[in-house]
Amino acid sequence: MKKKLFVVLMIISLFLCACTKKEEVPEETDEVLTVEDLGTEHEKEFGGVYLKMTIDDFNKCGFSFGDSVDIVFSNGYELKDIPYYNGYYVDAGQPLLIGYPGYDYIKAAVNYGEDLWDTAQLKIELNKENSLYLKAGLQEHDTATVTLREKGKYRNIQEARDITYSDDRNEFESDEQFANFRNIVMGNIAEGIVYRSASPCDNQHNRATYVNDLIREAGVSYILDLADSGAKIEKYIAAEDFACDYFLSLYNDDNVYPLGLNMNYLSDEFAVKIADGFIAMSRREGPYLIHCTEGKDRTGFVCMLLEALAGADYESIRDDYMLTYDNYYKINEVRDPVKYDTILESNLNAMIRFIVNDDSVDYKKTDLSVCARDYLLKAGMQEEEIDAFLDRLK
Repeated sequence: MKKKLFVVLMIISLFLCACTKKEEVPEETDEVLTVEDLGTEHEKEFGGVYLKMTIDDFNKCGFSFGDSVDIVFSNGYELKDIPYYNGYYVDAGQPLLIGYPGYDYIKAAVNYGEDLWDTAQLKIELNKENSLYLKAGLQEHDTATVTLREKGKYRNIQEARDITYSDDRNEFESDEQFANFRNIVMGNIAEGIVYRSASPCDNQHNRATYVNDLIREAGVSYILDLADSGAKIEKYIAAEDFACDYFLSLYNDDNVYPLGLNMNYLSDEFAVKIADGFIAMSRREGPYLIHCTEGKDRTGFVCMLLEALAGADYESIRDDYMLTYDNYYKINEVRDPVKYDTILESNLNAMIRFIVNDDSVDYKKTDLSVCARDYLLKAGMQEEEIDAFLDRLK
């Protein structure tokens, strides 16, 4: 009897020990890196959505440039497996999360594409059968949740294309280099007629006063402002530190034409606005200045189109476009051929292929003036308006 009782007690004891030991082993959990309920704000100039967390704070949460992330908005709109970069390192029309130097917050955007705020609404309208898409689109009260999908998935691209520049004048060899300022002379464009640069009024990169002095020296009499609306220019002028007197004199004399271009060179709206700007230029005396904020992306496309229209060959257009990257980042064909080729292919070559619009054509050898003229005709310019514009450039 005692032996049986001893065996029973031993079994109970072993059972209790096993249970106790099992409770002491923590369950394995995969912690998901996520930030929730971020406020949203429509970033209208480039057509993106600010997620209201600073880049530094977002990175302190554990995210790194080159990661893959998912974004889910409170209205159900989703972006899955998109890269997080510190530059626009995706192809035209592709989405990304970006922490661009100088931005107040991280931003979701479509590179050279439709306004993401409106794109979300379009997608919702096309999916009304899905309960997730019943709301009208992103509103200011909507929020976003960002979740890490895969650590470092796009790190190779991030490292290959990671380029930043300084806003310190002392780090540049000349005012012209710092301001990305130059005279365009190629094809049928005469010397001293068309200049390009960073902004002479938006001083967020500390370049406006330098551009102001350079356009005064060049005798610029008409400005095509690709970046700003009239309201934005008024805001710059009202700032206490505004010191661009020559720009102001041109603006007050109605010699600044603000186009307010977004970044979507694939859109009809973009083309129509460029045609409108060229018509405005043809009705005024030069010399002319074409600029956006940095004189890089929107200015790069518009100057490429203008140069092509005026009969410049591919090599001349390429050299002018890539000079911006030498000015800002010290990237050129000799110093950093890998980055040079990557930027050239994904930016300028993609733009030229777009206006050529024929994959069977060798865009490096074809007559780009025909393609540029066709682009502008489709955008609404008349033949005589194009000819009048070209006459201004000669």
